[in-house]
Amino acid sequence: MSNEAKETKKESSYSAKDIFVLEGLEPVRKRPGMYIGSTGTEGLHHLIWEVVDNSIDEAMAGYAKNIRVELLKDNMVSVTDDGRGIPVDIHPKTKKSALETALCTLHAGGKFGGDSYKVSGGLHGVGVSVVNALSTHLKAEVHKDGGIYVQEYKIGKPQYNVKKIGKANDTGTTITFRADESIFSEIKYDRKKIIDHLRHQAFLVKGLRIEIVDQREEVPFYYAFCFEGGIISFLKYLNEYNEQIQDEPFYVNKEYDGMPVEAAFVYNNDTETQELSFANNIYTPDGGMHLTGFRSALTRALNDYAREQGYIKDKEENFTGDDVREGLVAVVSLKLREPQFEGQTKARLGNPPARSAVESVVSESLKEFLQKHSAEAKTIVGKALLAVKARKAAKAAKETVLRKGPFEGLTLPGKLADCTSRNASESELFIVEGDSAGGSGKQGRDRRYQAILPLRGKILNVEKARLDKMLANNEIKSLVIALGTAIGNDFSVDKIRYHKIVIMTDADVDGAHICTLLLTLFFRYFRPVIESGFLYIAQPPLYQIKSGKEIQYAYSDDEKERVIGEIQKIKGEKKKAKGESKKQEEEIIVETDETIGENTKGINIQRYKGLGEMNPEQLWETTMNPATRILKKVTIDDAQEADRLFDILMGEKVAPRKHFIQSRAATVKNLDI
Repeated sequence: MSNEAKETKKESSYSAKDIFVLEGLEPVRKRPGMYIGSTGTEGLHHLIWEVVDNSIDEAMAGYAKNIRVELLKDNMVSVTDDGRGIPVDIHPKTKKSALETALCTLHAGGKFGGDSYKVSGGLHGVGVSVVNALSTHLKAEVHKDGGIYVQEYKIGKPQYNVKKIGKANDTGTTITFRADESIFSEIKYDRKKIIDHLRHQAFLVKGLRIEIVDQREEVPFYYAFCFEGGIISFLKYLNEYNEQIQDEPFYVNKEYDGMPVEAAFVYNNDTETQELSFANNIYTPDGGMHLTGFRSALTRALNDYAREQGYIKDKEENFTGDDVREGLVAVVSLKLREPQFEGQTKARLGNPPARSAVESVVSESLKEFLQKHSAEAKTIVGKALLAVKARKAAKAAKETVLRKGPFEGLTLPGKLADCTSRNASESELFIVEGDSAGGSGKQGRDRRYQAILPLRGKILNVEKARLDKMLANNEIKSLVIALGTAIGNDFSVDKIRYHKIVIMTDADVDGAHICTLLLTLFFRYFRPVIESGFLYIAQPPLYQIKSGKEIQYAYSDDEKERVIGEIQKIKGEKKKAKGESKKQEEEIIVETDETIGENTKGINIQRYKGLGEMNPEQLWETTMNPATRILKKVTIDDAQEADRLFDILMGEKVAPRKHFIQSRAATVKNLDI
């Protein structure tokens, strides 16, 4: 730490006068979604993030070095840091303890004025008070000024005044809370989700140690992070399963107009782009001004360098933003005094000065980097030139495939059995495996709003192919035309012809593979279709169960056993009522993969190998009828993790895939689906 920083740290105060009060706490329980985004899983975990954010703020200010998050039994969560401790002296305005003021008053904290924090996270400063309001019980323990102080709350209301219960040789704060079951739909903390979130935080604060302890099981689980390399370590983590083409990553950490800017990037042999942006350590999945500034600086610097070195001639066009971001893995972190986020969940940073700060810092530093590291510069520019060639080839392919939209003259695929409705909101497209299932689907569907597109065999794995090669694949070409959205830069989800796109494959290994290939295609090239909630996976039955003239379907082994048990019970009761002998009460269960004739004395079970085994009426009744079918909506909870898994499971490298499978072999489920 510089002498100037030490002086600033000494001069800044953190006492009751630094806690600024703006308004009361009452609205939180009435409209919790306004403050934490939702009352589902995301909102529940947001409570932890808000408490941790306060500890992170202490770490960013240079006062905390350790944070401990504990998942306790009875849905309790505890967060401890070794920062300065929340002030406990009397607040000049409220005439109450500053601790009580911070925890019981909305918009009360050390982040609205003064020098307590130059930068901070937290949900617009409402964090801990909102957690308090949405908890049945919360306890605050503060180690400060040689003493241990505590106060407890129920549904945001203090149960007693702050009291000193002992002496302390250290400083810090522990917040322990229990979320209110009457507010949240389910109280179930996801350990992996917590680990992933806290890993990000550890990357973004060099040297900060974060511990996670899960006490809910009989044997406690322990995990810890500490990254001295900061976001350089983050890059290595993000690029773990890719082949890096840069020996020296780009890195800059400078301040611009009072805003610290930290950015790093590296290129790999992949075609996908990974860009993670943070404002005051808060992940902004939709980017914002800071990411826009980074992209502008990257594109301009590489174009300038390429022209200076003669890689781009005078009359040739510049690299586009997409050209220079192919294969890019980047992390951008900005810290600013008063961040303005668009939306309550902070998905996008809106401060215009953030763009200028990042663009200026990255432009200047990247220019120096390219001049100093000529080998890296040549590799990066070569990567961009290859992307230009691929873009031009893809454009030619798209012009061949997608000259016009499906209603502007381009013929729809001959294999597509379209619906008669032109209202996308009610139309459904079933992507089915093979001509046999396609035939049953075409006959069994409701032609008014259900369309059928049969695919022949397994489509191309797009994780290993560029757009031009992909569009040469007839099955993918047919799907792109049928969707009506176009693809690549021309893609528009608003032009989609169906608001339900259903992947309907056989319930076997090959069917699962085809489904995975289609999911890869949609994730890489049609992600807005998933984000709009338009993509589904059909769940056909595994078994047909016959008893006399009655036919039932089971979609899992457990359901099959349940149905058999119910039939046996009913039959047993009927026979008992008729006074039949014990011998006559015995049941015969026959399991087979083939269709069996009716056996009035037994239960006949057919295990379906594929959709083609069903006649049109059965396929409609079990898998296509909106009144009886089971559809699973495809969602993206964590885009970064999804991207990583597609790289591992569908990418070129075998070793990461082998390791992934081996490490999870003991816990695998539904292997033979």
